[in-house]
Amino acid sequence: MAEKTYVAKRPPMGWNSWDCYGASVNEEQLLGNARYMAEHLKEFGWEYVVCDIQWYEPTADSHWYHKFTELEMDEYSRLIPAVNRFPSSAGGKGFGPIAKEIHDMGLKFGIHIMRGIPRQAVHRNTHLLGTTATARDIAQTGSICMWNTDMYGVDASVMGAQEYYNSIFEMYAEWGVDYVKVDDIARVDVGPEAPGAGFSEIAMIKKAIENCGRPMVLSLSPGPARVDQKDFLLENANMWRMTDDFWDKWEHLYGMFERCHAWEGIGCKDHWPDCDMLPLGKLCLIEKEGGGHYTSFTKDEQRVLMTLWCMFRSPLMFGGEMRENDDFTLELMTNTRLLDMHRYGRKARQISREDDLVVWKSLSKDGKKAYVAFFNISEEKKKFKIRFKDLEIKAKNELPAANMWTGEGLTLKNKTQVELKPHSVLCYELGISE
Repeated sequence: MAEKTYVAKRPPMGWNSWDCYGASVNEEQLLGNARYMAEHLKEFGWEYVVCDIQWYEPTADSHWYHKFTELEMDEYSRLIPAVNRFPSSAGGKGFGPIAKEIHDMGLKFGIHIMRGIPRQAVHRNTHLLGTTATARDIAQTGSICMWNTDMYGVDASVMGAQEYYNSIFEMYAEWGVDYVKVDDIARVDVGPEAPGAGFSEIAMIKKAIENCGRPMVLSLSPGPARVDQKDFLLENANMWRMTDDFWDKWEHLYGMFERCHAWEGIGCKDHWPDCDMLPLGKLCLIEKEGGGHYTSFTKDEQRVLMTLWCMFRSPLMFGGEMRENDDFTLELMTNTRLLDMHRYGRKARQISREDDLVVWKSLSKDGKKAYVAFFNISEEKKKFKIRFKDLEIKAKNELPAANMWTGEGLTLKNKTQVELKPHSVLCYELGISE
């Protein structure tokens, strides 16, 4: 039996255009961020450049959607890039030229799509590739997205449904797409009993990727996905969102601790529960006033975020305009100890939570290191003692350690007294080999 090929052996790391450009990203912005990644981040494991929603809409200009607007579409009901925003797509080239340029940088290219078939294709009853069925034949017109008017759901039970999904993924394969984020498909109401969306379209998409002949990461959004559907998600997707859109608000970050605890132990090679994007650096550049803002998270809160995402082994998708990164943001993204924990950590779990002092632990693959993080997510200072017994570490008096954020090497003694500010974290790499 041939060895399985993994498209997401480790949690994917990259950049997504949504947090900084919303629906309006263009070719220059996409390639500009790719060049930054290639120059500054590729050596640290960052590799995906993902074009988010509405790349097929000529009039997209913000984080808001234009209802029932005209979309760029080919003769087979397939959405294609808007030429005014992606000039290299002219002449039927699609995202091929952009994907090639990104591949030539040693990076990978991804796109966002909405589940289903364009409404305008259904209303015009346009053709589908590879079948005599038409757009109207396969549409579930009662299956709609509540926040975006572009698509109808696809009825998996009818002739032409799988052929439609096959046709769009064949096109993505021809373009050179490595990663597809499918939206309006992973929320809690998705399931066998839910109308419209859900398991049937996810299964068709998975099959279409298998049929197209090109490996692609399949990411499902938005969340929260349901933990009781984990077996289906593990079988059919590489990433799935644990949360609705995550922004630079403390209440969002505070809530993520409960979500990570609920999903702990489920992520594994090729299949990763997703905490959503990293709203760090320069965000919302399309704001009408001010031209964007740097993340509202404090520096301590940014360390909390990065530590939790890396300890939990969530995919890391940076959301800011990378060309506007300051030194602190670049340091967040290139902390080698933290990224090693993300890359090689195993068996991450919450050890304890008391009065919003939260302790997480994971182990290195060889078992010779433990990573431990102490999060104070309360509104008050916390004093506590680090007890090896509480961390389930067999050691008598002291262990060699390194502070994951400062890089400082030290000897950590049992029952060391620590004080943590509100909204802050202390994270250690501990040598535990005997």
